[in-house]
Amino acid sequence: MLTAITGHYGCGKTEFAINYALSKRAEGLPVTIADLDIVNPYFCTRERKQTLEELGLRVIVSLGGMQIDIPALPAEILTMFEDNVCGIMDVGGDSVGARVLARYEKDFARTPHELLCVLNFNRPEVGTVERAIDYIGAIEQSSHLIVTGLVNNTHLLGDTSIEDIMRGADLSKKVASITGIPLRYNTAPRRLLKQAQNIGDLFLMDIFMNKPWEEEFNGSKSDI
Repeated sequence: MLTAITGHYGCGKTEFAINYALSKRAEGLPVTIADLDIVNPYFCTRERKQTLEELGLRVIVSLGGMQIDIPALPAEILTMFEDNVCGIMDVGGDSVGARVLARYEKDFARTPHELLCVLNFNRPEVGTVERAIDYIGAIEQSSHLIVTGLVNNTHLLGDTSIEDIMRGADLSKKVASITGIPLRYNTAPRRLLKQAQNIGDLFLMDIFMNKPWEEEFNGSKSDI
């Protein structure tokens, strides 16, 4: 199964993409994660390439890595459309970033896939049900794909509370009801496990994409 993950800048889509890929790896599957973000060169999967490879993931990064602002997409991405590949695509935010998926429209048509849209209702751009629905429509138009699942990732970085998650879950359910797109996951940082354990479709997350000033001195990941 090939899973493309999109979402507005600041929604935490890269964090979710990494955690989702590692959850599949924990099931014993060989997993490839590809950085398709050609819009924003920062806080992308490619920043954690070495760490992710050490954790057992195959990582495909845009050509040029962090050295150029608009990296090219490597031909290696086409291998993700092969049979029996568990692939995760970390797509650039907004409809502009989603255009990259349209390049592979014919490849998606012959490959089992899903397109997950990550929503953070603490971001003003998708802060209401109406804005979230408009955003999903723009993603679908730009990518030439249909969003098949929603991910509630409503957060405030290290200040995320259970109230943030529950509010996001409620709004995501409303979006799902109106659009017919199922709510697949409600994410929560692992530190909130006890408070969030009764939330349906719970997906616990570790934090890999710390800001430079948040990094531990050994560069390892931490929970928020």
